[in-house]
Amino acid sequence: MATKVTASQELDVFKDEKEGLLREVSRYGVEQLREDSSETYWQSDGPQPHLVNIQFQRKTTIQDVCIYTDFKADESYTPNRISIRAGSHFNDLAEIEQIELGEPIGWVCVPLKDLVSGKPIRTFMIQIAVLSNHQNGRDTHIRRIKIRSPVQKYPMFTSLDFNMKANIR
Repeated sequence: MATKVTASQELDVFKDEKEGLLREVSRYGVEQLREDSSETYWQSDGPQPHLVNIQFQRKTTIQDVCIYTDFKADESYTPNRISIRAGSHFNDLAEIEQIELGEPIGWVCVPLKDLVSGKPIRTFMIQIAVLSNHQNGRDTHIRRIKIRSPVQKYPMFTSLDFNMKANIR
């Protein structure tokens, strides 16, 4: 079942990044999805679903996936239903979340939680699948994508005993 989500131009998806709580971990090669401009976009042609695949070199903790779309500019090219899948490789992807967008303009952030632990998922691969577009459009436009991971905070060891033994090899 799809979760109904509304986009927000006011949403500051960079707030947690500025505060050092999240960092973007996607290094995929589609420049139009990674640059800081919402004027450019990635377009997929052909039959649906349209897929964006992001693979990581090692198992990575993913807090959320943020997608920027613009219904006013793109109309029938704007995604309506999106499935977010995760797994180790193409053959074991499982749907983590399915969202439905109602004429979105701006960012939509989808938290990705493990169903058992409630913690952010750990995965080697994320797939974003555009299942349908508004007005039954065939091709799709996505203006930006951010895949974000929590920043690991390491405890500061300040005890005298620790400092004395810190350099012993």
